[in-house]
Amino acid sequence: THAAGVVIAASPVSDYVPLQKNENTLVTQYAKDELERLGLLKVDFLGLRNLTIIRDCVEAVRRREPDFSIDHIPLDDKAVYRMLSNGDTSGVFQLESSGLRAIMRAVQPTTLEDVIALVALYRPGPLNSGMADDFIDRKHGRKETEYLHPLLEPILKPTYGVILYQEQAMRIASELAGFSLGQADMLRRAMGKKKPEIIASLKEDFMNGAEQNHVDRAIAAKVFELIEYFAGYGFNKSHSAAYAVVAYQTAYLKAHYPVEFMAALLTSIMDSADRVAFYIAECKRMGIAVLTPDVNESQETFTVTNGCIRFGLAAMKNVGKGAMQSIIEVRKADGPF
Repeated sequence: THAAGVVIAASPVSDYVPLQKNENTLVTQYAKDELERLGLLKVDFLGLRNLTIIRDCVEAVRRREPDFSIDHIPLDDKAVYRMLSNGDTSGVFQLESSGLRAIMRAVQPTTLEDVIALVALYRPGPLNSGMADDFIDRKHGRKETEYLHPLLEPILKPTYGVILYQEQAMRIASELAGFSLGQADMLRRAMGKKKPEIIASLKEDFMNGAEQNHVDRAIAAKVFELIEYFAGYGFNKSHSAAYAVVAYQTAYLKAHYPVEFMAALLTSIMDSADRVAFYIAECKRMGIAVLTPDVNESQETFTVTNGCIRFGLAAMKNVGKGAMQSIIEVRKADGPF
């Protein structure tokens, strides 16, 4: 059963496919490929803890900056890119792992486009194929960026001549060989799923279309080989861009509102003693004091107090949230203990 897949139909789904009860959920008895062939829409709805962190942090920031909006932050903030380039990304969505920090220090991101690329590059395919190294060397001028045909430059310039995204492979097929977007999507799917018979049939269409577009057949063959090589590793840019925006937003909050951000982050993981300890250590490294639990000062969650973070009562082990909520209610009704 897909953890986040939701099937959408024009009328009750039982009109199209058999259903079954799976614990408290209704699920289809057909898998995703069969559902797509029947023309049903399957959408993945992902819940992200980081969206809650952003919301809680923004609410805390608005107590001193009422007009603050996460939707209007600048996307070219130098402090953010400096922090990312240093690999200072504990708590930053998608960019926290040691491997990603290493590639980030190598890339030295300076634009949101670079962050989008980072999310797409840090996967086994691009790392093992040398694609990530090519990207880094070309970005820093250690390798020359070359284009097999002038039509490729506007498509591949943002990624220094590397076919990093599936959308780039589709655009190349469209611009060079006159593929419709439907045909280009068929090519992308066939390459992503390694279906040689479909790739072979589309190659002839690609070569003929490129020739009609006055592209030399030898160059067209090389371009097709390039697409074939990279498309297996290609990542969906729209997915990467959405992740990069959330990554940038969390990085911006950490860079400019570190106390509020770390309080929201600690609240989000307060059921895990190990992770609470890890992020308290990060607070100390950042010069943020985390004050001990206080029966008269602490709230249920981690809160901001005079530039410090007050430990949340609900994060205390072996006491229970009910007991903590009771303490807060009595304090509100009767005053301090």
